Amino acid sequence: MPDILLVIGAAGQLASALAEAKPPLGCILACVGRPRADVTSPPSLEAVLGELRPRIVINTAAHTAVDRAERERDAAFAVNARGVASLATLCAARDTPLIHISTDYVFDGRKTSPYREDDPVGPLNVYGASKLAGEDAVRACHPCHLILRTSWLYSASGANFFTTMLRLARERDEVAVVDDQRGSPTYAGDLARAMMAAAAGVLAGEQLWGTYHVSASGETSWHGFAAEIFARAAARGLRTPQLKAISSAKYGAPAARPAYSVLDAGRFATLFRHPMPDWREGLDRCLAACGAAMLQGVRA
Repeated sequence: MPDILLVIGAAGQLASALAEAKPPLGCILACVGRPRADVTSPPSLEAVLGELRPRIVINTAAHTAVDRAERERDAAFAVNARGVASLATLCAARDTPLIHISTDYVFDGRKTSPYREDDPVGPLNVYGASKLAGEDAVRACHPCHLILRTSWLYSASGANFFTTMLRLARERDEVAVVDDQRGSPTYAGDLARAMMAAAAGVLAGEQLWGTYHVSASGETSWHGFAAEIFARAAARGLRTPQLKAISSAKYGAPAARPAYSVLDAGRFATLFRHPMPDWREGLDRCLAACGAAMLQGVRA
């Protein structure tokens, strides 16, 4: 019988990318979401773990609406902290390794060089604070874990910066994007492949437990990311709007964001033998993955 890698949070963009990734030899992925597996419902988690008896659990479930979390603090902590604590506790009781996804938003953005795993944390918003609480819960509840921090995640499906820019290209002649926040846009497909490399390491008994940064190499601003999206879309014959740079203050988002949240993924690359590609390469793969329906209506 093949080993089961259980993915919690089937509705998200990362789970969708994992479903398309190649699992380690001898394994199959089982992606399960609500209501069958709800991180805010320990009985549902216990039932799924008992039924499937996975070799590894991968948690991608999260409250990821950064601005909405400012007014939904309890909901964000229910999923990102208390729910994660329940899952980690249940996995520990079964001696099942847990791979948990976290975020660059656990940092305050005051650095000007890529963040390492041992740099001090200091989230600026409720989302980041809830994700940090989830990290702390995993560390406290389960020694056999991998916490993978990533940044600026996007894909060709779901609600994210990439799909938003394509939508705005259809709807507007001008788009304003902030230019004073820097990070590393990470294609969900690239992260999914890295996660499968991490899972392979766990299955091989390497026991490289701990926290790792796993994001694309290189860095840019949100404005720079948008510019590359539009440039590559235009090269494919798509209509693109004028792009305007604005400050975070002028944009006025409810949640503060770190001005700099680039992650140093070198430790993961070395220990798991899986360097992350440049963010521009991921963008090309994402555009290639776009279906005709998504691109329809944005042609020049």
